[in-house]
Amino acid sequence: MTTPPGWYPDPTHPGPGPAPERWWDGAGWTEHRRTPAVHDAATLNGAPLTPPAAGAPGAPGIPGAPVAPGYPPAAPGYAPVPGYPPGPAGPPRGRGPKIAAVVVAGAVLVAAIVGGVVLLQDGGDDKDGKDDKAVPPSSSAPPSASGGQSDGGSSDAPSSGPTADPSIAEDTLSGITLPVLDGWRGASTQSGASVTTEESYPCPSLPAQNCIPGGAFSFPAIGFKAKSPKGIAKEDIAANAEDSYGTDPRTKKKIYGGINKHQELKSEAVTVAGQQGYLVRWKVDTKKGADGIVQSLVFPSPTKPDVMVLVRFGFDASGTAPTLDDMDEIVKGIRAFGDSEDDGAV
Repeated sequence: MTTPPGWYPDPTHPGPGPAPERWWDGAGWTEHRRTPAVHDAATLNGAPLTPPAAGAPGAPGIPGAPVAPGYPPAAPGYAPVPGYPPGPAGPPRGRGPKIAAVVVAGAVLVAAIVGGVVLLQDGGDDKDGKDDKAVPPSSSAPPSASGGQSDGGSSDAPSSGPTADPSIAEDTLSGITLPVLDGWRGASTQSGASVTTEESYPCPSLPAQNCIPGGAFSFPAIGFKAKSPKGIAKEDIAANAEDSYGTDPRTKKKIYGGINKHQELKSEAVTVAGQQGYLVRWKVDTKKGADGIVQSLVFPSPTKPDVMVLVRFGFDASGTAPTLDDMDEIVKGIRAFGDSEDDGAV
């Protein structure tokens, strides 16, 4: 996965003086800002600071473009995050490479990015000789859900409200909950929800940042030309692949060296939370590090008739990454907000 949600130096800071930290939700910059505690060892070392308590003032801003699903900030001790990366600006562009940012009521869509599988301490092996069927980048792609950089824990994200049940992540904008698997962490933000693996590893092409082997991110599907679940899923999958294993929407770096080609593994109708939806799943072949499995799942909100929900998945394709069974388990565990065991995926 590429850049997950977390606190980063605000790229719009005009200076002089140190830039305040600004919350990146995985798809775009929000309006949550804070003053870095310069005396804090974590700050001096370049690690993400502990975010303010849930309900911090400030509504997320409009994401610059669809990007991959976002991940929770990494725990203390992770590699420093590169400073002052340019952030997306403007209205969401729809589903495409790197989970596209979705904006609802001024909230930035959460981007899900899940890249890389194994813990690559040496930056990963370069991979050559691939064919030229690369996935074309899409500036209008929504957030992705594949592995990616891990910058902190879910409890650090500005929250739209506390989640009483640690086994789920609540997406109040979409009216659903995502299941939190064993060994995973969940986060509920003002732009959606995310569930990601707790483990991370140095990104193949950018070892100063951490990537995670798997994640899923939900948010309202806004900005697409298509209107049906099938149409949106097909429109988003290329953007999901690019955001997750192509170009990181925050740093604009090719974390996995770029994408050589992709193979469609699945394209089918599915029932999610009692609603008729559609999913498209690809395997992407990267130039460096782990290959990936990305999936775009779209279905009508079970609680908000006018909202179409997009869930981006991104898993590394390796023996140490989450399995496709885990991906299917998350799909089956998606519920209407307030429901428990009924109306899962079929």
